[in-house]
Amino acid sequence: MNTKAKGTSAERELIHMFQTANFAAFRAAGSGSMKYPCPDLIAGNNLRKLAIEVKNSGTGYQHLNKQQIEDLESFSKQFGAEPWIAVKFKDWYFLTLEDINKTQSNFSITQEIAERKGLTFEELMRL
Repeated sequence: MNTKAKGTSAERELIHMFQTANFAAFRAAGSGSMKYPCPDLIAGNNLRKLAIEVKNSGTGYQHLNKQQIEDLESFSKQFGAEPWIAVKFKDWYFLTLEDINKTQSNFSITQEIAERKGLTFEELMRL
């Protein structure tokens, strides 16, 4: 499966999880390819709105570029949503922008950091 198809599959998996938890959710087609900030996924109910950048890693490491994080932060502020990074290693983890590692010019998440600082889907739903 190519990288784009793998990412789309991960996004659809999350949509199903959110829908099952009584959150409306949808993929933002073209996220990352338009001039306006746009997350991969938007989910919410009458109490919460989540803007989510989705990553699916086959290794124990996930790279995020600076623009992705800036766009997520910008969109979330304008939309009034909570910004989250969802990363799937073996399981799904949800991290705040403060929880990810800043490298010299970008950002990264290791599986170890995700397991230590991230929330499971169930924990995210209980917030």
